[in-house]
Amino acid sequence: AIDQTRGWFYTLLAISTLLFNQSCFKNCLVMGHVQDAEGRKMSKHLGNVVDPWTVLDAQGADAVRWYFYQGAPWLPSRFSGEIVSDVQRKFMGTLWNTYAFFVMYAQLDGFEPARHPLSQANLTLMDRWILSKLNTLIKNVDTDLDQYLVPEAARELTDFVDELSNWYVRRSRERFWGKGHEEDKDAAFATLYHVLLTLSKLLAPFTPFMAESMYQNLARSVDDTAPESVHFCDFPTADESYIHPEMEEQMEALLKVKQLGASCRNLSSLKVRQPLSTLYVVGTQLDETYQAVLKDELNVKTVIMSDKANDFVSYKLKPQMRTLGPRYGRLLGKIGAWLREADGAAAVAAFENGETLKFNIDGTDIELAQSDVLIETEQKPGLMAQSEAGITVVLDTNLTDELVAEGYARELVSKVQQWRKDLGLELTDRITLGIEVEPAVMNALNSFADMIRSTVLADEITAGAVDGAESKSVDLNGKKATAYLRKV
Repeated sequence: AIDQTRGWFYTLLAISTLLFNQSCFKNCLVMGHVQDAEGRKMSKHLGNVVDPWTVLDAQGADAVRWYFYQGAPWLPSRFSGEIVSDVQRKFMGTLWNTYAFFVMYAQLDGFEPARHPLSQANLTLMDRWILSKLNTLIKNVDTDLDQYLVPEAARELTDFVDELSNWYVRRSRERFWGKGHEEDKDAAFATLYHVLLTLSKLLAPFTPFMAESMYQNLARSVDDTAPESVHFCDFPTADESYIHPEMEEQMEALLKVKQLGASCRNLSSLKVRQPLSTLYVVGTQLDETYQAVLKDELNVKTVIMSDKANDFVSYKLKPQMRTLGPRYGRLLGKIGAWLREADGAAAVAAFENGETLKFNIDGTDIELAQSDVLIETEQKPGLMAQSEAGITVVLDTNLTDELVAEGYARELVSKVQQWRKDLGLELTDRITLGIEVEPAVMNALNSFADMIRSTVLADEITAGAVDGAESKSVDLNGKKATAYLRKV
């Protein structure tokens, strides 16, 4: 720890230099003191000492280890069981849930890794992206550990697990239980199996017990020839053939756009299940393949890449009193009137090009720089915009009758799918579905009847009650309805 600097590290260095004319160590990693949750030094007098075994028994050794990887090791650490649990939940909990998801569906489907090697899988865009990220992660973690950059390596692992769980698995979830697309399902299983097995080896120095548990189930249970322990395995080596920087850059841009698009929906109080017509993106470019993912993720019909945010916002111009007052005092009112009538978009474009606004009032030549003008932006009616880090996303929130109708249908599908789950129905169970709702909404649902039937596995959809069926009140985007469900 840091209090050993003078008495131990400096003394060793001085003795070694004096006797052998060289340093006694190549690297010296100094730890900061461990404090209590309020940042006070632990002391028996204060009664704030944490018995390590209380945390080891409750949260586990891996969680304690992972907690200490989070910050610069030479800085003081505030320590408590609650803090350890929070760190544990964000990383280890997310990874374990992803691992448990794979194990559950692999067992249900009878997936055998040896029969479905990754090298023979027909990989999708999402598969190729996560494998690229995985091999980039291996390179980065290996480099970080070579340089004793433990917190940096931990952050790389945390970010990867978050994207694995909340993007790859979420986007691929239906591939694991889908029927009729065996090649696509096999690729999803093979990819996630490879990622999790590699992660167990990558995490072995960080969280040895969890890594061992994952490895035993993923490797040893299906291959008797595999090394007896994850700690007998070689540390992973990146496969450069899987690394595609341009793919990672495109997906990173897509994720930023997705986040801004979701913010637009939240600010407009529009659920993701309500389809919208158009999403405009300014400040980055996405290939058509990634645009297709974005359309599905944000439930929009069209994505348009634009190069001008001015197309979606209007500008109000006002005089900056602080700079204009001393120069044009008596003319301020007329300058303000001129600015109110001016073309705001043209003025902003001129300022961006380094130009000034020049005009004449009552025989006086006026010249305004950007610093002389207050610029307020206003979103055009029916559009919602959000910007961050040079990217602007604009969502067209205008709803046509067809979009409203599809919104009813998607909301019904969501309600029925959750109802099926609550009733304990199997994924393949067929149902009969009945709906009692006002005629206009029923007509809207009928126009999307094929989509509803195929998604919820309904052999029949009727207008009204179904004999012998369960019934339930549902809200379809503000319209009250009663649904009837009976297993066939």
